[in-house]
Amino acid sequence: MKLCRFQNASGEVRVGQIVDESSVVDLSAAGITSVTELLEDENRVARVESQSEAQPLQLSEVTLLTPVEQQEVWAAGVTYLRSKKARMEESDFYANAYDQVYDAPRPEIFFKALPEKVVGPNEPVGIRADSKWNVPEPELTLVVNSAKELVGVSIGNDMSSRDIEGANLLYLPQAKLYDKSCAIGPCIVTGASEEEIRQWTIGVEISRQEEAVFNGETSIDNIKRSFSELLDYLGRSQSFPHGAMLLTGTGVVPDDDFTLEANDKVSITISGIGTLNNPVITV
Repeated sequence: MKLCRFQNASGEVRVGQIVDESSVVDLSAAGITSVTELLEDENRVARVESQSEAQPLQLSEVTLLTPVEQQEVWAAGVTYLRSKKARMEESDFYANAYDQVYDAPRPEIFFKALPEKVVGPNEPVGIRADSKWNVPEPELTLVVNSAKELVGVSIGNDMSSRDIEGANLLYLPQAKLYDKSCAIGPCIVTGASEEEIRQWTIGVEISRQEEAVFNGETSIDNIKRSFSELLDYLGRSQSFPHGAMLLTGTGVVPDDDFTLEANDKVSITISGIGTLNNPVITV
């Protein structure tokens, strides 16, 4: 089941179910006005299915929004071997730290974005004006409710300034947290098991002036840690009254001589979810 938030032709924000590649069902007739509230409800499937006979809207007639409402957004780092190697390449001085965290019992987990700073489908993501080496990081996003239960997955883009992070590990917040540094969407897929999700692929295409300048893909099964392990550490000594979203690390990293430019387009695809498209601007 694919849940989304969208703005209709009248400018009203609604919750919907994407039923195929071109249409969405408005769930407001079932009293569903919030993705967050729906994810808290054990009867969410029945409530959504009660609208199965409703007349769908064409996706071309609405504007999809990020499914993030009030959820905090966090991220896990160095969960793929490729990510570990990339971080070690950023800085010889700090390479040992990334090497150790990949094999350590405790994962790297850091705060990524306030909900109001997350952008959605077709909204611009940002590259820092004071950085010369910027990349997207395509990531599976785990969605949890207030009980810290895994209730869905989405697509995330953990935009990163690699030169700032590589200069000093203490600069990580500046490399990761800034305006338009996080995109999540276009929907939340519910009901899939970890075993099923690990059969999916995740890939990214970056285009510049309508030509592809980078393509990459990997299997989500290459995430070293289990979802339950990542969520266990996320939830330790933490409460999430509105739920949370956890980006799970990237296994697709452009070559070291590549950096994003303003007006590039980033398209991230997860086979079981869909595609998240975002243009790039300088912030």
